[in-house]
Parts: sequence; C-alpha cells; structure tokens
Amino acid sequence: MAVLPVDRRHRILERVSEQQSIHIGELAQELGVSEMTIRRDVARLERDGFLRRTYGGATAHVTRSLELAFNARALQHAGSKRLIGMAAAELVRDASTMFVGIGTTTEQFAYFLPARQDLMVITGSIPIASLLGTRSPRVVVLGGSVRRDELSCIGPVAAATVRRYHADVAVLGAAGLSVRHGLSELNDEEAEIQRLMAQHSDTLVVITDSTKLGCTAPVRVTGAERIDTLVTDDGAPPEELEQFRAAGTHVVIASRPSAHQAPTSPVAQLDGQPAPADRSTR
Repeated sequence: MAVLPVDRRHRILERVSEQQSIHIGELAQELGVSEMTIRRDVARLERDGFLRRTYGGATAHVTRSLELAFNARALQHAGSKRLIGMAAAELVRDASTMFVGIGTTTEQFAYFLPARQDLMVITGSIPIASLLGTRSPRVVVLGGSVRRDELSCIGPVAAATVRRYHADVAVLGAAGLSVRHGLSELNDEEAEIQRLMAQHSDTLVVITDSTKLGCTAPVRVTGAERIDTLVTDDGAPPEELEQFRAAGTHVVIASRPSAHQAPTSPVAQLDGQPAPADRSTR
C-alpha cells in the first residue's frame, strides 16, 4: 500500500527525533519510494521549518545532519490538541480581552478564535500573533527579548506589557500540570510571563493534552486552586481529574464528535454548571 506524503514526512521526523539522522536509501526502501522522493520530503520539511541542517552539512545519506525545529512538536498529539483548542475557543467566545500563552496547544486554540473586531488578544507567542494579526481581533504582542526555541517574548519589557492590561480570561498551556504542584513551566522566563497573565485576569483556563497531567516541570507558575477551567482530552488520568474536580476546577473533556455531529465541532463534556466568570477572589 502506498504511503501518503504526510505519513512519509511524519516518519522522517520520528526518525530524526530518535536518531538525529536518516539514511536516504534505507528509508526509501522501507517506504517503497525513490530516493529522490525522500530528498524532496526532507527539502519540504526544511522549507516548512520542521527540520534544520546542522554543522557538517548534508551528506549523500543525510547522516547526522538534521535536527528537529521547535514547531515539529506541533505534530505530537496533534489530533488531541486540535480538539482541545476547538473546545476552549467555544468556552471563551464571549470574552472581550484575553491573554493567550505559548505552546502548540494554544496555537491550535488561536486557530479557532472567532474573527471578532471587538476582541483583543494579548500574547507573548509570535506564531499566535502572526496568525491572529491577519484576522479581525486586535492583537497586542508583548515585545522584549525573543526566546528562540518557542519564539516567545520574555524579559522585563514583556512583563511590563502584561502588567499594563487586565483580561477577562487567560488561556494558558502547560509543560506540567497536577493538583499537588499546580501549573508549571520549563524555565523561569516563560513561567514569569505565564504567572503574570494568570494574576492579571479574572478567569484562568488551562488547556493541555493528557500527557502533561500528573507531570511537573521545573518552574511553578500557579497553584491548582487558581485554575477555573481545565480543558484536556479523554486520555487524561481519571484520578488526576477527580482531584481537580475536588479542588473546584471545572473539567472539560474534548472528545471526537459522534457520527451525527459536524466534524468541525468537538464534543465538550463539562462538569456541572458553566464555569464561573470570576474566581479572582480565591
């Protein structure tokens, strides 16, 4: 059976992720295509920003000459992130001002935000600002230093911009999330911006795929008691979800639509009543 181009490129990215190299001839034989086809796939992945060449150059077999670029992470759990983003966008559709954090899940969320002229989005994510800047919402990018790995704004200028605003809702991703340790990030600079966004908003919505639940990243952003709504997928650990519910967090499970539903609308399962508009006094 012929392998679709998108599946070939996924296979290339997986191989580079595991081995930091690919062998053109072996991969061509494995996938039943010509070596020229694999070379074109590699060139396409480079052009789209999923791969980049490292020092040493590309040999005849592209051996140890490629590494994953940051946006290749968007391919991990892409289906779940898309459903989570769709469900979260529906939940916050009435907000007029929102902070949007960094990460591949929040990027999916941004895709599904309504094109409203009365909506203002404040974000430190350059990919999100670029996406929304061509549409109707007013977009404020934080500015300051740019962290290369995430293309995110960090530092004192970015922090000062967050402090200038107050939002109806902050929609943040997570490197780690648990009831015990709360929302956590991988480094101090990005954690500080996420922390300020949570502090300067009425409602905090955390969106993350199930692989992050029960995990803890090195830097704490905020405690679980501050999280109003958690949107995740149906692979989330039940015991962790129960602990969030017990802590007062509304849990939304974004699952695939059934056969009679429109394919563009995820099924969002929300515990109890709709999430409160404001829990900032907690």
